[in-house]
Amino acid sequence: MTLRTLLFNVLLCAAITSTANAEDKFRVCADPLDPPYSTKNGDGFENKIAELFAKKLGQDLEYTWFPNRIGFIRNTLTATVGDSEDEYKCDVVIGVPAGYDRTLTTNPYYHSTYVLLIAKNRGWNDIESAEQLNDIPLQRQESLRIAMFDRGPGTAWLQKLGLLDQGVPYQTMTGDNENNVAMQINKDLKAGIIDMAVLWGPMAGHVLSQNPKDSFTVIPMSSSPGMKFDFSIAMGVRYGDKARKEMLNRLIDENFDDIQKIIAGYQVPLLPIPKQKIRKDDD
Repeated sequence: MTLRTLLFNVLLCAAITSTANAEDKFRVCADPLDPPYSTKNGDGFENKIAELFAKKLGQDLEYTWFPNRIGFIRNTLTATVGDSEDEYKCDVVIGVPAGYDRTLTTNPYYHSTYVLLIAKNRGWNDIESAEQLNDIPLQRQESLRIAMFDRGPGTAWLQKLGLLDQGVPYQTMTGDNENNVAMQINKDLKAGIIDMAVLWGPMAGHVLSQNPKDSFTVIPMSSSPGMKFDFSIAMGVRYGDKARKEMLNRLIDENFDDIQKIIAGYQVPLLPIPKQKIRKDDD
């Protein structure tokens, strides 16, 4: 055997081993501190869904950790390993908006809505519907402290009600290494900095899970023309990775009831998944 043939065989074996190792792993891109979705401890509901899928596939679960903020997809799903042009750091983002334009998306696996959380025994126990805030006297309005987000429907809703001045602003991406938004909202509700918050369903579920039962009035927000509060969530893969997308669709379909039970266990309000429009990229 010539030296050149020996070298070729060594490289071929290495390539086969690398490919086999990649196929034996369910590689997830995730935030290490983003409850209730994902944590490095593995106690988020996206962690549990990833564990379920890895088990069904007979694969080891592997994470690439990066804060879920600007640049997340670029630094995880579409980031290559070293100088490689076709080996990526991870393959699946467990939670993205259905139809997300930065990834190819699977079929939705849950649908939720924003809710209005009102801390009890702060003078707002009589509020039983979101519309009631539109009718409270001006003097009472001035004592209202309600969380609002830079790019959330709650801000548009407060503006529509003329209550924008009563909003306490929060950033959807904090850059905080110790608290994500849901954690910070929970702390501020407990501290009395805010009395109410219009929160995306999973975030509201996290707050509810961190407090005694019946600490809050929970009012689901209803969508209306020009004011959408409910959204579908899917999984994201790289554009062109249609085989993986179809594999995930099969897993979502076959394990749908188990997925719903996992999510419901985190007190996330779940709604029926509406029929989705097919994107050209999904054809």
